[in-house]
Amino acid sequence: MASRLYKFLDVTEKRLQSFFELLAGLTLFSFRFVKEVFVPPYEVEEIRKHMIELGMKTLPIVGVTGFIIGLVITMQLQPVLQRFGAEAFLPGSVGISIVRELGPVITALIFAGRVSSGIGAELGSMRVTEQIDAMEVSGVNPFKFLVVTRVFATTFILPILTVYVIFIALIGAYIAVVLVQNMTWEYYTGRVIFSVEFGDAIPGVAKTFVFGYIVGIVGAYLGYNAKNGTEGVGKASTTSVVVSSLLILVFDMILVKLTLWLWPIAK
Repeated sequence: MASRLYKFLDVTEKRLQSFFELLAGLTLFSFRFVKEVFVPPYEVEEIRKHMIELGMKTLPIVGVTGFIIGLVITMQLQPVLQRFGAEAFLPGSVGISIVRELGPVITALIFAGRVSSGIGAELGSMRVTEQIDAMEVSGVNPFKFLVVTRVFATTFILPILTVYVIFIALIGAYIAVVLVQNMTWEYYTGRVIFSVEFGDAIPGVAKTFVFGYIVGIVGAYLGYNAKNGTEGVGKASTTSVVVSSLLILVFDMILVKLTLWLWPIAK
């Protein structure tokens, strides 16, 4: 019994040490990113290429996910509101839920699953095959060309995807409303616009800049520092998804609390 306890404590200690080492490495990596992003040359064409590639290839999956989320959340919420005689609040309730939380977070998690793993695997492959070392020898700054461009692209493409997902989710919600209630499109959109305030839309979309940065920096860090051949590439890919998803949820909690604290002051 005692040996099992010691073994458990030892494993826990190693995992905690590895986690804090990862956080420390990410912090230093982020400082380097901030330093390099302002130093010329600016790889505008490379950034544009990554934004198009990451954005266009992610549109179908986030669109389908957003549509289903809007449909399901409306069908789940309708019986609850009907129980209290508040069915008229269904469009507004769904609109606020999607705009403030469901749209941004679900989009960020889907984006992390597809993009962060891809960046980790791509840069990890370049690291273990010594392509990054070859770039350094040839006088090219691999950090700026490989890391800065991808992180910049993920940071600015995710808010665009979020707006798209919110729109698709609201359409899915309307279809669900039509299935359970006799409601016109004009009345539905009017209630959504009336219920969703400026203070709901702006913070919801704005925090996706942070989520996009997390997705890019985590995947780039783990891939750029991959070791142990193909095994390291696989580890970088899978760990990127887990860490970026966890950090998205943690920072979402922090940003929601910060928004609730700051918005009344700004008003």
